[in-house]
Amino acid sequence: MRAIGGIWRWRHNPLRRRTDLVEAWVALSALLLILLVAPVAGSLVGAVAQDSLQQAVRAQRQARHEVTATVVRKVAGSPLEADPETASGRDARSRVLADWTAPDGTTRHGTVLASLKTPRRGDHFAIWTDEHGRLVARPLDSATATTHAVLAGFGAALLTAGAVEGGRRMIVWRMVRRRYARWDQAWDRAGPDWGRTGTGS
Repeated sequence: MRAIGGIWRWRHNPLRRRTDLVEAWVALSALLLILLVAPVAGSLVGAVAQDSLQQAVRAQRQARHEVTATVVRKVAGSPLEADPETASGRDARSRVLADWTAPDGTTRHGTVLASLKTPRRGDHFAIWTDEHGRLVARPLDSATATTHAVLAGFGAALLTAGAVEGGRRMIVWRMVRRRYARWDQAWDRAGPDWGRTGTGS
């Protein structure tokens, strides 16, 4: 808004320098770019991220399988651990020795984190594996992927706006430096005559 006011104020002002008008136009152009280009950039990046992440969701759902594991025994001396994949990160999990059957039919045996606070032999719990029964992380869900895409789009819009504002500030900084250099040159030309009687008469 100050940019528009600056252009209007400097239109017919006799004290207007050319750089004042240019500075106001630069500010107005930056404002328009922020209002028009930043949202478009954010939307494009968000859409690309959404497509990519939803493809990853579909691929992970095809490649990862939830199977049921059976507790053989709790691993000695293993404290409760927080599950890093839960929303709160506070769901307790115990490290246990367990058996499970892979999607390809092979039997697997290993140490895993069970979503059980007090695991006992024979307890069942769910784990995620690949086709061959190797442990993998839980697949990304669609809602989380969408959240990441929205954040990516918002970040891209902010970066675009920041880049435009940074460019505007750089242009104005260079204009001000050039203005000060011209003033120094003008003072240098007038300087030798300062203080002399009859100067300029």
